[in-house]
Formats: sequence, C-alpha cells, structure tokens
Amino acid sequence: MSNNKGNKLRNMMMYQVFVRNHSEEGTFEGVLRDLDRIKALGTDIVYLLPIHPTGEKNRKGTLGSPYAIRDYRAVNPEYGTIEDFKKLVSAIHDKGMKCIMDVVYNHTSPDSVLSIEHPEWFFHKEDGSFGNRIGDWTDVIDLDYSNEGLWEYQIDTLKYWAEIVDGFRCDVAPLVPIEFWEKARREVGKVNPDCIWLAESVEPGFVMGCRSNNIAMLSDGELYRAFDICYDYDIYDDFVNYLTGRICLSTYLECVSRQEWMYPADYVKLRFLENHDKTRAHFLVPDERALRNLTAFSFFQKGTAFVYAGQEFGAVHLPGLFDKDLISLKPCDDIDLTPLITRLCEIKKDEIFTDSEYSVKEIAKDVCMAIHRKADRIVFGIFSMKGESVTVKVPVKNGTFVNEISGENIEVSNKCIYCQGEPIIFSITSSMYENNY
Repeated sequence: MSNNKGNKLRNMMMYQVFVRNHSEEGTFEGVLRDLDRIKALGTDIVYLLPIHPTGEKNRKGTLGSPYAIRDYRAVNPEYGTIEDFKKLVSAIHDKGMKCIMDVVYNHTSPDSVLSIEHPEWFFHKEDGSFGNRIGDWTDVIDLDYSNEGLWEYQIDTLKYWAEIVDGFRCDVAPLVPIEFWEKARREVGKVNPDCIWLAESVEPGFVMGCRSNNIAMLSDGELYRAFDICYDYDIYDDFVNYLTGRICLSTYLECVSRQEWMYPADYVKLRFLENHDKTRAHFLVPDERALRNLTAFSFFQKGTAFVYAGQEFGAVHLPGLFDKDLISLKPCDDIDLTPLITRLCEIKKDEIFTDSEYSVKEIAKDVCMAIHRKADRIVFGIFSMKGESVTVKVPVKNGTFVNEISGENIEVSNKCIYCQGEPIIFSITSSMYENNY
C-alpha cells in the first residue's frame, strides 16, 4: 500500500450508513437529504453497507441481510436505480467527501446470479450441494476461489464500481485469498489509482476457530499486503472486556501499544467504538462523560476515525440487518456528541497524526495518557475513561496550555494536571517535555 495514502487516511473520519435504515423510505434519496448534516459532522468518507439486491432463498427476516447478495452488478431496487446511486455518489463528491461501498466476496445468496450461471464457482458439500463453511450463516453459500474464471468476474465487477465510487470495504476479507486481493488492487488501480481498500479483518477467536477447522484465514499482517486499512478487531474484545470490568485499563492499553510493533510502520487501523455488527457504545457506556472520553480517545489513536450513524446522538439500539429498523438520528438521553466529534475531526487534521511516534499508558486508575511525538512537537491526550475528576501526573514542565477540544486553559503545576472528567488534548514543544518524569 502507499505510505502517503496510508498516512493521509490517519487524518480522516469515516461515517457508516445503512441505506435501508437511514431514513423512513430507506432509499438513496433519503441518504442524500442527510448529506449536509453528515458533512458538517466532519466526515471525510461515507461508507455504505451493501447496496445490491438481497437474496430470497433462505432469507433471514422480512427483507434479508444486505450481506446475502443476489447480484454484484446491480443495485437493490428498494433503494432506487443505478442512476439514483450515481446521483448520491456525485452529491457526496460535490460536498468534498469520498464514498466507499461494501464488497461481499466470500459468499452470495443461494439464489444469486452466479449460483445459477456458474455453479462451478462455489464451495460444495460432500453430497454436491451448495454450502458454506461458517455454520450460522444459513442465508449464504460460499464462493470457491480456486476457479480462475471467478477471479476475472469479481475483478471486472470491482473495476466497474471503481469508476463510480472511491473505494471498497471488503467483508470478511481474511476468508478470500490474499493473492486475489493483491491482483484486484493492481487491476482496479488501472481504473482508480486512488482507490481506498478497507479490510474487515476479524477477531483472534474467529481466526483460530476457522484455522482449527482447516478453513484458510488471513492475519491482519497478511492483509496489509493488499489493504490500506484493517479493522480494530484484533483488540476489540479487550476493549469490551475493559468496559465490562473483566480486565483493567492498563491491560487493554498494552494491547493498543502492541499494534505499534506488530504491524508495518505505516499501518492504519479503523478506530471504532461501534459498528453495524457490534453493540452500541452508549449501551455499554451509560455515562455521558465517560462516552465523551472514549470518543475522544478513539479519534486520538493512530488510524482512521469511525462513526456509525446514530452514534453521534448516543443511540443505544443496534438496528437489525434483516428487517426495517430505523436508525435514530435524534439525541438519546439528551446526548448530542456532534460538537465534540466535529471538533475532534478538526484536531485530527493536524499533520502530527499522519506519522508520529505513538505511546499510551494508564497514569491513574481508569485514566489514559496518549502521546504523539514528531520532530519538535508533542501532542498529549488525557482521557478519564470513567468520566471522573482526578489529578494526574504528566511529563510536562509547569505552564499554561490550551485544551484543543474545549478551548479552555489548563495548568500544569509540579508536573500535575487537574482533569475535570472531560477529555483533554494539548500540544507542547519538546523543550517543555519533562525528561525526568
């Protein structure tokens, strides 16, 4: 992947949209009407869940999963026409944002176009019938990438969409051969050299479970051969374990720190608190101040920031994938994180977030200090993960600094700073760094 592109992606925020549940009518037009608000939030990239027709055979729910795709080369008629989709993407571009679409290349619906036209391109059980390797995915059948014809079809499909959108989020990318993704990237690059590649990498337990059943599964390290961004799932379980009291903050932060030496120097992680597959952050974190700190921390980390529609309003309900289940875009419990997220997006544009020496550790119970260092600058983030007021020690000489989030002055005295339970981000020059901390 391109170092320059990867670094720039660390300055960006991605906003996830489920077209079906984003508006009452669940159409491309419904999303288009919300673009001004989405842009004002600070969004750089709009990520759309699959836009293709869903299968009917073995369908889950009344409308079916968007990940049980019937035709890779068509749009879901419930959302609108291809012209409506192009209109939406053009509007996203006109507002200075990029658009990426979900690509589901491990499987299709059982009644997909490909299952009818090319049954030989699929995984078959011992009795010769279609099947899948992941037991609870009963509404899909797996593709078989030992077929060269499948590679050509899938890559041609990507090239078609790459002339419209700016990139792809690739569903369960580790289940598809890395050689396919590498070739796809090369070929799509001929159509769109700036295409963004986001891999839905998976949890360690998923990796090991598949491998124990002789199912090939790529690691994050392998995925970076073809992708710009990988999901943060390698440490997501640790994050939830911290929030639910199973582990302490320092243990979770050790997992974060591990990423700095485990992955390539220019690695980009998708930094999310929630997404369409995971519990809403406010459901896990009822306290608003704690939620504000966690939000700020997720933006401060090295990687692409991520917001799932409704997260900015503290939504607690996770919309289902199989039925109409409208996403709430109004404050829940009077929570509106819009001003905070907007400000964090502005802060994240600082060049230091593109390429820095990053470290993070617990400095008091449930208080995190994260540091970006580059050249003569150091940017500190102090995050009280439980939203509690506390005095903490920092490696900074006495002085007055500005909290870049609130604009308020903060005092450092005797190497201590008083945190009032709200997130703090401030910058110093290296001369103000206290080496004897």
